[in-house]
Amino acid sequence: MTHPLTPDELLSTTRAVRRRLDFDRPVPHALIEECIGLALQAPSASNGQPWSFVVVTDPTQKAAIADWYRKSYDAYSPPDAPTEGVDPALVRMKRSSRYLAERFHEVPAMVIPCVRGRLDQRSSEGQAAGWGSIVQAGWSFCLAARARGLGTCWTTLHLTYEREVADILGMPFDEVTQTSLITTGYFTGDGFKPAPRGPLEDIVRWERWT
Repeated sequence: MTHPLTPDELLSTTRAVRRRLDFDRPVPHALIEECIGLALQAPSASNGQPWSFVVVTDPTQKAAIADWYRKSYDAYSPPDAPTEGVDPALVRMKRSSRYLAERFHEVPAMVIPCVRGRLDQRSSEGQAAGWGSIVQAGWSFCLAARARGLGTCWTTLHLTYEREVADILGMPFDEVTQTSLITTGYFTGDGFKPAPRGPLEDIVRWERWT
């Protein structure tokens, strides 16, 4: 079931859902596949469509992946990191991301967008083509999920242990690059508002950098 959002509303209210994820409500496989089907309409370099999506809902596999994610997260953001003098918005984000990390094994679905081949072994142009293709498809998945009452969060910290996660999933590490892990589930509460952003004049440059 899609929610009646205009394109502008969809683009401006697709937020990273961490604390408001409904950890107790399963997401039907058919609904995830519907979102992936729409993601496959995204453009890709030379129309190569180099992507695949691994969806993980099995509790044992989710728990194993979550262990690696938390190990990476603790190195990235230690639980005892000082907060004094830190931007309050950053502190809130850190608390939200830690909440998700602590409950990572409970997320209803983990969606892992992948690219054929090893991106780290390609030229700069080849890497840009691979990332440019999968990011557009992955974001399309997030938008499709938002339109269907699902919340997502694009995460990458598990990639520190990409090989270990590949082993968990029976994935040929030398032949496939994992590019992210999108936590997916229904969200609680009401809808989302546009996030605060800086003025355009601070980031838009016409014709030349200076």
